[in-house]
Amino acid sequence: MNSFPRLYPILDSPTLRKRGCEDWTMVARGMLAGGAAILQLRHKGAWTPEVLERTRQIAGECERAGAQFVLNDRADIALLTGAGLHVGQDDLAPRDCRNIIGPAAVLGFSTHNAAQLQAAAEEPVDYVAFGPIFATASKKNPDPVCGVAALPRGLSKPLVAIGGITRATARLVFDAGADSIALISDLLPEVLTESQIRMRMEEWQRLTRQ
Repeated sequence: MNSFPRLYPILDSPTLRKRGCEDWTMVARGMLAGGAAILQLRHKGAWTPEVLERTRQIAGECERAGAQFVLNDRADIALLTGAGLHVGQDDLAPRDCRNIIGPAAVLGFSTHNAAQLQAAAEEPVDYVAFGPIFATASKKNPDPVCGVAALPRGLSKPLVAIGGITRATARLVFDAGADSIALISDLLPEVLTESQIRMRMEEWQRLTRQ
């Protein structure tokens, strides 16, 4: 990717399940129609044949939209579906992931403090995520809140801020030095239809250009 997108939507299966939505492909289409240039699928449950088929469908939607598709955690399934990969501190090390997915695939890495950021600089990753910036309900056991002031400046790789960010706080995060904002909950409108999701995405896209 020549330049990293300012908006990084994450399609989080546990969050959708809580909202009573199992149509992941519909949600992905809405996000892509709203201008998503990158889209991550975060699935923490079992990788059943049905989940794999949904993943392939989303990968196809991303390919048709010219967007980068990224999987959370699973290097093997990323390789199988031609996706990029995002891993955390408790997952397979980025260097090992790179050996699996190859040199061309997008690879991201989550960090939560200054020491982890420093270590990430030596890893073969394309971007670094940092957070949670604010309190978040998207994880069962989230890391301690970092706060906007902890966002580093001058990283050699794109910095993606994540965790509890909303339309009301987005400008604070960008002004503090984030290159991109990763979103889960605030990308989902009250009514989960493709058109409503597209409109929410378009609202966020306008915010990133201010």
